[in-house]
Amino acid sequence: MPDDLAPAIAGFETKLDRLAALAVRVGLNLREGQEVVMTASTETLPLVRRIVAEAYKAGATLVTPILHDDAVALARYRHATDDAAFDVAPAWLFEGIAGAFRAGAARLAVVGEDPMLLAGENPDRVARANRARSKAYRPALELITNFAINWNLVPASTPGWARQVFPGLPEEEAVARLWDAIFAACRVDGPDPVAEWAAHNRTLHARTEFLNGKNYRELRYRGPGTELTIGLANGHLWAGGAEAAKNGITCNPNIPTEEVFTTPHAGRVDGVVRSTKPLAYQGTLIEDIAVRFEGGRIVDARASRGEDVWRKVLDTDEGAARLGEVALVPHSSPISRTGLLFRNTLFDENAASHIAIGQAYLTCLRDSAGASPDELTRRGANTSLIHIDWMIGSGEMDVDGVTQGGEVEALMRAGEFVGGA
Repeated sequence: MPDDLAPAIAGFETKLDRLAALAVRVGLNLREGQEVVMTASTETLPLVRRIVAEAYKAGATLVTPILHDDAVALARYRHATDDAAFDVAPAWLFEGIAGAFRAGAARLAVVGEDPMLLAGENPDRVARANRARSKAYRPALELITNFAINWNLVPASTPGWARQVFPGLPEEEAVARLWDAIFAACRVDGPDPVAEWAAHNRTLHARTEFLNGKNYRELRYRGPGTELTIGLANGHLWAGGAEAAKNGITCNPNIPTEEVFTTPHAGRVDGVVRSTKPLAYQGTLIEDIAVRFEGGRIVDARASRGEDVWRKVLDTDEGAARLGEVALVPHSSPISRTGLLFRNTLFDENAASHIAIGQAYLTCLRDSAGASPDELTRRGANTSLIHIDWMIGSGEMDVDGVTQGGEVEALMRAGEFVGGA
């Protein structure tokens, strides 16, 4: 090894170790005696192995990685001879994962997939496979969206992802550049990542306290191609950063994160809205999304690219064309300042304010524990097999909050929070 490369490599290894420790000790806040169920790509094994070691150091009784592989995924689309192969999913596996969560296991996902992996495959088959997987995964997804367990998503640079973020660079350089962006966004390139995350969580919590104190009835958005009113669910709660799961463990579900979010009312969304960043979904880049809401439901949907895929997503089930989340992110967030399009929801959703179609996070409703499905629906919580975030914020977006008494207050101007927020 050349001497002049040794310091850089040593620095990289240190940051990778810090990221693994951060995922376990801040992301999951793993408790001694817990099991961990981890999902990851085979290309992320260097980080996976470090996370496994950190989990055992933190007292895990068992860490079970479930690995997926790009070549294996592609083989299904290119070689399956039975068309019905795209209408099945490993329900037995997802039932086992849900069972582990019910028994107290934590969930950790290492994300780094190639966002365009399935771009050349039959979109109908991709949509059918996604629908089958969503149905099979629902028992586990409900435990996550209900925040029944401590869970965490953490990123890892991979060649497939790096090529999409830095298409003009040689692969090795692109992977290294993406790692640099990940380390910065995850706050592991400073001397004390744990202290940095504690300070960042205080900022996010102050913002959620302000918004919960306001208890706005609705939010109004204005920007290029956007005139949108989003009613908020009855008894909604804002959340962001570290939160206590229902198992009593305070965790940071997303690393990185810059958002504060809550549950919209699925029946009180009206107007038009245009996306400000492309949405990378299952191998398709969906660009320039423009939709119109009436009575909470998308009644017209367009996109300059990937429109067919977008329409199939909206047809997944009744709740797929309604909102399950609304999130506010300042335009000056560290991820936004990179100027990069990551084509990865974990990053791009933290570069801009966004909304999500599909399943609502019930943890963002007061007194939701034990409430019947009918009661949750009456309060505005949406139900769906999917939950897909897409970005609508920018430096040209203004947002107003409307109080329960009907007063209109400036909340964001030119993409930045104003007043006490």
